[in-house]
Amino acid sequence: MGMKAALALQAAVYAALRESDMLAQLVGDAIFDAAPVTPPAGVHVALGAEDVRDAGDMTGDGSVHDLDVSVISGAGDGGFAGVKAAAAAVCEALEAADLAPEPGGLVGLWFLRSRARRIENGARRRVDLTFRARIDLGMRS
Repeated sequence: MGMKAALALQAAVYAALRESDMLAQLVGDAIFDAAPVTPPAGVHVALGAEDVRDAGDMTGDGSVHDLDVSVISGAGDGGFAGVKAAAAAVCEALEAADLAPEPGGLVGLWFLRSRARRIENGARRRVDLTFRARIDLGMRS
């Protein structure tokens, strides 16, 4: 059941990011479900890794998902300011979203951590944001 919920959560997160006007002002439509093969010139957002574990108990099934969203600059796009502004917009979009992954229900979505760094010999910048989602999958049969 955990992976079924992972697929639904991924779709809900992606939709929330695509619907964010603030994020669109910063990255346009450069929001990807997977990192593009050829990175776009400007700042872009890509869904990343996800770790899923069981969180069921005697009353019902559930899962906990730690998922990454990456914000990456294009080559020569300057310092961290643009990437961090887009990362803040990602956080706001997910905090404001009414995520409703099916199956199950979202108990909560929390920001866990971020990591900012230079990549490709300092030519680009990257911020990886990690969020934790708790999904209730319903009563056990």
